[in-house]
Amino acid sequence: MPPGFGHLWGSVVTAALVLFIIYRRFRRSFGRQLLRPRSMIVRMTILSIVGVLLLPAALRSSAGALAISAGLALGVGLGVWGAQHTRFEWHEGKLHYVPHTYAGMVVSALFLGRLLYRFLVLPHGYSPGVAEAGGTTPSGALGGLYQNPLTLSVFFVLIGYYVYYYSYVLWKFKHVKRETAGTASAGIS
Repeated sequence: MPPGFGHLWGSVVTAALVLFIIYRRFRRSFGRQLLRPRSMIVRMTILSIVGVLLLPAALRSSAGALAISAGLALGVGLGVWGAQHTRFEWHEGKLHYVPHTYAGMVVSALFLGRLLYRFLVLPHGYSPGVAEAGGTTPSGALGGLYQNPLTLSVFFVLIGYYVYYYSYVLWKFKHVKRETAGTASAGIS
């Protein structure tokens, strides 16, 4: 195998995986979605666990604490706004929900914009070995997340939005009656 060939394949696989994740995120934000309670609970649990695991290291600085607070506040605010505009409808005997388009667009744009910024701009001026103000150097794949309050904030926007929004959809799922939810016509996708 030629030198650098393995690195090329690793980059291609990573890029394909990132594009697949972005596609799935956009797909879940727009159009009619089948209500899958187990899947939503798993996503909420994973996001909550990752958020709790990030808290101790991120709260070491006032910038990290502010980033977390602002991100959660904005995320929950977007979740409330999106939840107020979410429609529920029955289609082929199953309950579906239609997320608010603009809330999904804002969250997706924040995520995609920050992801592109991290990959396109930061590699040129970012030094992962630089110690934080407290004298510790974060390690691991998420080490840079602690050093950048904007990235941390956007990540907590995602956590706040999805945990609140999915909680609302699951609550509504238990309380929606067939008569109160709309009925989708066959032509709506």
